[in-house]
Amino acid sequence: MRTSHLCLLVGLLLGAALAFGTFSQFFLVLVFAAIGLAVGMVLEGRIDIQGITDRRRR
Repeated sequence: MRTSHLCLLVGLLLGAALAFGTFSQFFLVLVFAAIGLAVGMVLEGRIDIQGITDRRRR
């Protein structure tokens, strides 16, 4: 299992633990899942944070 997949699952579980019920809470779970996926992709090196921060300094 890739690191990004693991982080996505962790984000889903954390989101589900925080929100349990309505559509807005379901949306919160999706946000946590997206954050977990992004963190996993950064850890795998599939997203380059250095490139993003360098663009903002120009």
